[in-house]
Amino acid sequence: MVKYKLEDQVGHLMRRANQRHAAIFFEGLNDQQLTPMQFAVLVKIGDEEEVSQNRLGRLAAMDPATVQGVVRRLKERALIDARPDPDDGRRSLWRLSEAGEALVAATVPIAEQITEKTLEPLSKSERSTFLALLRKLA
Repeated sequence: MVKYKLEDQVGHLMRRANQRHAAIFFEGLNDQQLTPMQFAVLVKIGDEEEVSQNRLGRLAAMDPATVQGVVRRLKERALIDARPDPDDGRRSLWRLSEAGEALVAATVPIAEQITEKTLEPLSKSERSTFLALLRKLA
């Protein structure tokens, strides 16, 4: 039999690290009923002020079907609004609603705490290296 130690494999370790981070995320933002993807979309819309769904997907690193579902759920919760793109009638431009702006303002400080808690086991130097390496892999 081939020796293959699952616990030493990059995919397994990344999945476990992601599961740990997701648990911390949901613990921190559970009362807001936001998924990490919904939070990412809200933040990116806020960064851009107004953005097409296609560009939003690229900014949030989501495929078109996923971003479409996330946008639909956020719209149902009245966290985002759309208007027709004046330059292309086939496209909508998305922006945060007042409720969405308030939610982002309230949750970003919590998200920063979530990042801190996720990275807590690492020293300051390790955090910097880890984030640089993740950016390189991403």
